[in-house]
Amino acid sequence: MNAPHALSDYAHLVQPDRVHSAIYTDPAIFEQEMARIFHRAWLCVGHEAELPKPGDFRVTTLGRQPVIMVRGEDGQVRVFMNRCRHRGMTVCETETGNARFFTCWYHGWVYRNTGPLQDVPGPAGYGADFHKEDFGLTLVPRHASYRGFVFASLAPTGPTLAEHLGPAAKYLDIYMDASPVGDIDVTAGVHRTRYRGNWKFVGMDGYHPHYTHRSVLDAWRRRSGGNMADTHHGDPFADESGNLTRDLGNGHVLLDFFPGRMAHLDRYLATLRKLPQGEDYIQAMHAAYGQQRGNELLAWAGDPHAGIYPNLQLIGVQIRLVRPVSVDETEVLMFPGLLKGVPASVNSLRLRQHESFYGPSGAGSPDDAELFERNQEGLQASVEPWLYLARGLNRERVEPDGTRVGLVGDETTQRGQLRGWAKFMAEA
Repeated sequence: MNAPHALSDYAHLVQPDRVHSAIYTDPAIFEQEMARIFHRAWLCVGHEAELPKPGDFRVTTLGRQPVIMVRGEDGQVRVFMNRCRHRGMTVCETETGNARFFTCWYHGWVYRNTGPLQDVPGPAGYGADFHKEDFGLTLVPRHASYRGFVFASLAPTGPTLAEHLGPAAKYLDIYMDASPVGDIDVTAGVHRTRYRGNWKFVGMDGYHPHYTHRSVLDAWRRRSGGNMADTHHGDPFADESGNLTRDLGNGHVLLDFFPGRMAHLDRYLATLRKLPQGEDYIQAMHAAYGQQRGNELLAWAGDPHAGIYPNLQLIGVQIRLVRPVSVDETEVLMFPGLLKGVPASVNSLRLRQHESFYGPSGAGSPDDAELFERNQEGLQASVEPWLYLARGLNRERVEPDGTRVGLVGDETTQRGQLRGWAKFMAEA
């Protein structure tokens, strides 16, 4: 069957237990995603900790629109459209760096890193009505931050960032509060991967690791003498682990490993104490948050495994940003977040863990990218276009706050992200 493209039909493409494959393959639907999601919703641009010094900047896009995130000479982080106010050329070509000024190399217009137009060659040619203060860099229509995470929206009106995040804000707190001072360092660099597949494949999926990442789990088993329960956190993807999936609403989702980690807290703390200065980290967390909350945050390990719709994910130690390029091409940026106020050995371990699983030769990300490309290829077989996403639907429960909860291997997260997709796509 051919998927309908009318506004009133987008909800039809996402059923309670299945989704139409056209949302992953149809270029017309992708164009509508750009307009209705990426050019309207709150998108995460990055984190203020990427820009520790005045003048630090990073160039990126909101959907297809080029922007600059920069810490101005006044210390304030802003997000500007990367476009000269004269003839529309980009004013910054370098992805990252430090600059007091941004210059358009077409006609030499120069802008301060706080936005105002600094210099125009031959201003008299524009006449007496030309005023430089009217031609500064254009700020994005809306910009807000939460715990240093910088969000921007190209829509001049809409829900506030707090309304958009809702209960998902808690998991940004958990990521940040793995530091005893509640702050991070995001200057270690970035791993970048680009795969030939749709952007919606990048999600929270607790069903696939036993198969896609079998080699990693086998290594864990070998190190534990064949008994995953003897590792510091057991098998986190087993149904009997106690771990959960959560649909937080608005497209935000969570793989909730907290129950299993708390069940094995003593083992985890014992492992941490074996590290150089591991005890110092534990004591710093207890001093900052109290023993009970400190232990809870240590159990989270700064890894909420949260998806903040539509483009931010907090997985492992990383801040992951998803950038759709086309209906069948996606770029993913993975920034390892290091903790302030902790012993160097803790950050060294975080960085090695990130590299070993998510790096270009890691045990995880290359598997995922290959999986997504095979998924895109398989979806070209459209004789039966519906994909089945009913795992755990029969045992899913709804908590008083509206959160839907399933077991860790259930497809609660996939259904939640797709409900968010349908909500945004149905808005005119």
